[in-house]
Amino acid sequence: MSRYRNLLLFLVLAVVWGSAFTAIKAGLEYFPPVWFAAVRYDIAGVIMLGYAWLVTDRWRPHSSQEWAVVVIGALFMIAGYHSFLFVGEQGTTSAAAAVIVSLSPVLTAGFARGFLPSERLSILGLIGLALGFAGVVVLADPSLAGLLGGDTLPELLVFSAAASFALGSVLARRFDAELPIETMEAWSMLGGAMIMHAISVGLLRESVVDIRWTSTGIAALLYLAVVASAGGFLIYFDLLDRLGPIEINLVSYAAPVVAAITGFLLLNETPTLATAIGFVLILSGFGLIKADAFRDFLTRARPVGG
Repeated sequence: MSRYRNLLLFLVLAVVWGSAFTAIKAGLEYFPPVWFAAVRYDIAGVIMLGYAWLVTDRWRPHSSQEWAVVVIGALFMIAGYHSFLFVGEQGTTSAAAAVIVSLSPVLTAGFARGFLPSERLSILGLIGLALGFAGVVVLADPSLAGLLGGDTLPELLVFSAAASFALGSVLARRFDAELPIETMEAWSMLGGAMIMHAISVGLLRESVVDIRWTSTGIAALLYLAVVASAGGFLIYFDLLDRLGPIEINLVSYAAPVVAAITGFLLLNETPTLATAIGFVLILSGFGLIKADAFRDFLTRARPVGG
């Protein structure tokens, strides 16, 4: 029964996080991108903080190390990631954005090589890292004409989002903080939202004039804040404890499939051949990087006896 429960929650999480890319694309028709992302995490952060207060013994950080983890999460994993993603997705499809973001586990391994010496990549892992980058190159199609015309800029911004998230996850692991993950996520969300509001007003000069309150826009905002962010992370925390990091990382590779389907059904987006090839390259790269971990996992999972 537990196995079926985990499978059901995994599929729900893949659908929720995959369709989030389509909701972002839909909401960008009505809201300035960084303001949109900031309000999403205003709402999600309050919900997560309430949840942390209910289920943990510490609803706020205490030590400087705990606050350092929160700052890293707010700056790189919330503000940096979502600012780049929301601006970039204005010029690319939901499926292509989801495929590029699925490079995050591959980039995490690459950053770990530089910042966490104990987690060096093998030769096979380096080949996997190269395959992942090749997947992004295929998606961006950086021809000279495209570079001069700015056609590759949206994909590069989404790539920057994936890199920001990966770097943040590696830097956070350098601190030995015992802060409950729900508390860390809640404060990171609220801090990231504040940073994005500052970027929206101070750097990008986004204006309230550009906000159009429509039923579609509000539905996209609430879906992202309540379902994809608060609900999605609660499912993620549950599965992380039950399945471990290897299996839960596979959500990154189920999400683009969902994004392609929902983008086609709701926004009439047609996935391209480059999207499919890029996805296969990135998935292959992740498989090579995690080859040893998958081998150990399969060995443990193999039933004993005939």
